[in-house]
Amino acid sequence: MLRKKVCVLGSVAGGKTSLVRRFVERAFSDRYNTTVGVRIDKKVTRCLGQEINLALWDFAGEDEFAWAQTSYLRDSHGFLLVVDGTRRTTFDAAARMRERLLAQVGPLPTVVVLNKQDVQDQWEVDAAAIAALTADGCHVVLSSAKLGQGVEEAFTKVTELALARL
Repeated sequence: MLRKKVCVLGSVAGGKTSLVRRFVERAFSDRYNTTVGVRIDKKVTRCLGQEINLALWDFAGEDEFAWAQTSYLRDSHGFLLVVDGTRRTTFDAAARMRERLLAQVGPLPTVVVLNKQDVQDQWEVDAAAIAALTADGCHVVLSSAKLGQGVEEAFTKVTELALARL
């Protein structure tokens, strides 16, 4: 069985832990719990006809990415950058994180997850910003950890991209 490490990064309260929990446990809680340091969850899944053991490294949220030691990112096969669509600052922070990831670990598969699609009428991230990311070659998935929308798609996409690098 193949093993893949996926790091889940983003700003504070963007929905990283909720996305991981929805993917791994198929559950959601409205109660906010701050992640301290890093939390590692595992899930065995199938992708492109292969059984994959995913190790999901859910990092504590930081807007400036200063905390992420390169050693924690080492041996990663892909990244999910989680954005809270209702807060433009989280989108801008994710763009900076993406640049830092490229500089620190190189061009590994990265998927930007625009979370909180269930309240899209409150979004501060507009279609033009999303289109600019896509035009820059970035994979973007709209999601709602609360409703489960786009969650499987996000984790499947980053896994597919990681497998394509074999």
